[in-house]
Amino acid sequence: MAALVLRRLVVAALQLLAVAVTVFALTSLLPGDTAVVVLGEHATDEQIAVLREQLQLDRPVWERFLDWLGGAVRGDLGTSLLTGAPVADEIARGFATTAVLALLALAVVVPLAVAVGVSTGVRRGSRLDRALTSAVVVLNSVPEFALALLLVALFSVQLGWLPATAAGASGWALLGQPAVLVLPVGVLVCKQLCALARQVRTGVAEADGAEYALHVRLHGLPERTVLFRHVLPNGLAPAVQQLARAVDGLLGGVVVVEAVFALPGMGSGFVNAVLVRDLPAVQGYALVFAATTIALNLAADLASRRLVPQREVIG
Repeated sequence: MAALVLRRLVVAALQLLAVAVTVFALTSLLPGDTAVVVLGEHATDEQIAVLREQLQLDRPVWERFLDWLGGAVRGDLGTSLLTGAPVADEIARGFATTAVLALLALAVVVPLAVAVGVSTGVRRGSRLDRALTSAVVVLNSVPEFALALLLVALFSVQLGWLPATAAGASGWALLGQPAVLVLPVGVLVCKQLCALARQVRTGVAEADGAEYALHVRLHGLPERTVLFRHVLPNGLAPAVQQLARAVDGLLGGVVVVEAVFALPGMGSGFVNAVLVRDLPAVQGYALVFAATTIALNLAADLASRRLVPQREVIG
């Protein structure tokens, strides 16, 4: 197990390095002069020269990359051109809002997906299986922004039950205003439920019909024991990989949700940085999102191996 962990850590480090190189290269190769784009067409030559020096655009790309990478290793992601604050601090401020949305959505998605997947997996082909599967597929087919606007129109505008936006609320303080979280979290849940529930259903159905499940049943073990001790550990192992992708999808979906519901999180911060071409912030956000994705997949690999030790999980 230790050797597996070491191999996965080495691969994760190489992946993160590749992402860092790609992000820096793509932002450096954007067309046009970054200083001119940031300052506008009415900026003087002196102002442009000063900003180019601040951004170190007069230095070779490889030197700037090594400096940026060295700072990133130390936790220094540069300074935002828009606010003048450290990019790491900007990301930290948005992290709390994004974390609240993602964690609450995950707390709902995981038990709900397991319940739906197990219920349909052990009753494959039944009316319950067809009804639940159809329902989650329909929910998944609606785009996030369309679902968000539909829920706002119904529950906020027409019925007046819930606030339409969460303007003025941010960070962990959102937990003290649960009403503003219902619609954003609901959108995230609906979008991530389908894939995870279907993966659980497939894994449970395969495990339930496997020879070892039949074998323990023939020995007279109660169905509950067969389900919880033999079917679920093997059936849920593939779903752990999908869970990592679901968490990654939650982070991606947060971009849309934060924009629709006026939530100042990492997603909206990243979008704003792209719009104003705040390159240090764009690079910092991209690196953090990539590191999160790599860490989630690493955790999923190890968890799958732990659930079913005899199965080699291919990363």
